[in-house]
Amino acid sequence: MVSVRKKKVGNQEYYYLEHSFRKNTRIEKKEKYLGKELPKNIEELKKQFVSEIYRDKWFNVFGKIKAGFCAQNKTMPPSAFEKEKETFMIRFTYDTNRIEGSTLTLRETADLLERGITPGAKSMEDVSEAEAHKNAFYELLEYKKDMSMQMVLYFHKKLLENTKKDIAGKIRQHQVAISGSKFMPPFPAEIYLLLTDFFRWYHRYRDKIQPVELAALVHLKLVTIHPFADGNGRISRLMMNFVLYKYGYPMLNIPYEKRAGYYRALERAQTKKDENIFLQWFFRRYSKEQNKYLLP
Repeated sequence: MVSVRKKKVGNQEYYYLEHSFRKNTRIEKKEKYLGKELPKNIEELKKQFVSEIYRDKWFNVFGKIKAGFCAQNKTMPPSAFEKEKETFMIRFTYDTNRIEGSTLTLRETADLLERGITPGAKSMEDVSEAEAHKNAFYELLEYKKDMSMQMVLYFHKKLLENTKKDIAGKIRQHQVAISGSKFMPPFPAEIYLLLTDFFRWYHRYRDKIQPVELAALVHLKLVTIHPFADGNGRISRLMMNFVLYKYGYPMLNIPYEKRAGYYRALERAQTKKDENIFLQWFFRRYSKEQNKYLLP
């Protein structure tokens, strides 16, 4: 909890922000000087202060995760490394497509993508989109250029060209709504400008923002722009992992079973226009998923 504290030194009064938090078994305090007068934008300053504290906390953890991940990869035989990548691809494909309504089970997804066994009595659209996601995932890992408008359109087309050819790789020209969400995506006339601003932001800040935060913001910003008629979540999660892989961090899968917290964090960040809501959820999720790489 952030509070405003007033200190008196001689005849002068000074204002500070103060935040207490638990670190292991200790209670620690952080302060931020505000000045001799209480600023009018105090609520915004409180949010920024908490954000700075949590970034310091999480970025240290993320650095340790990357170090552990790199150390493991150096000692892992190439065949084992490829098997681990395949295991992640299968789970990622299952969860990202299941979140969007696929009926394939994890076992059916594994049998399909590992052994080429097509599940019976299941939608051929779900089968085709699982195979397309696998191909897009592996191609993305080999992609040498950086993120661009053309790249996002290309990989969106790869995901849907066999099932929804009329919208694959095409910016939507009609208004859409997100089922069950209070957030209303931008109007079609706004999308191109929003995408242009997004890529301008990305190329300006890609080497200035901590990579895990960059991946989270890429996902949040893209899915909020909602440039496509379908597949926005899938393409945003692919681009998120493109950033993580590009900067040498372990990739992230968002389990279908955790979708409620994921949806809630996205919706709150979008409706309140506060990226920190999603970032705090993302940082906790990333740390929990990757704690196996933390060195003792």
